[in-house]
Amino acid sequence: MSNANTHGDAEVEAAMLDAELFLKYQAPERAIKRLRSAIEHNPRSVQLRERLREIAIGSKHPDEAARQCLALASLYIAREDFDTAHDRLLEAKQIDPRISIAAGLEAIRRARRPDLHTASHAPAAREERSATTLAGDLSVISIFDVVQVLENARLTGALTLTSDQRNALIHFNQGRIVGAEADELQGIEAFRKTVEITQGTFGFERSTQEFPVTIQTTSNTSLILDTLREMDEGKQG
Repeated sequence: MSNANTHGDAEVEAAMLDAELFLKYQAPERAIKRLRSAIEHNPRSVQLRERLREIAIGSKHPDEAARQCLALASLYIAREDFDTAHDRLLEAKQIDPRISIAAGLEAIRRARRPDLHTASHAPAAREERSATTLAGDLSVISIFDVVQVLENARLTGALTLTSDQRNALIHFNQGRIVGAEADELQGIEAFRKTVEITQGTFGFERSTQEFPVTIQTTSNTSLILDTLREMDEGKQG
């Protein structure tokens, strides 16, 4: 095992040196190709992926940069480095807003708050009303996937979450989260409660009128990631 590790470390170091040499002679494409090749043999190397990410950003290869951001987020989650995973997910979304980072968000939530995932039976789905645009089971579709759909469709309306623990509402204006209600709380405090819901049902009803803004955020992704971080810090405190 030690010989294998030594060989892997030597391969990583050689690839890094080659990439720097290619960059020195202004050949970023060759540097990218060299790092990709090394990653095929060392897929869990954070060092290789971070350097490839940096070069891809600098040489205008957004697809490659976003791909590495997502891969790095998974590696950082496995290392329990949630803050850096948070940064890489946000960066991937900023590079390409079309990217779905719901899986990464769910992975961070599960890793940070395993206490939220005790075994339980999801309640029976409530009857859908005619005004409901989107509905489903939160044990099948995570809240992050739902938010992604509503954001991409730029919908205005209220997302109702129903579980054994609580009922909650999230308000959207043109796909952006602007408010929340849960347990007699409103705004960001209520939103923290909604993120804790992992079992139950959801239903979204469109609205012709926009909602008052009680949550100020630059993006849904930033709001969710910051909330997960605050929940983790609150648990530790």
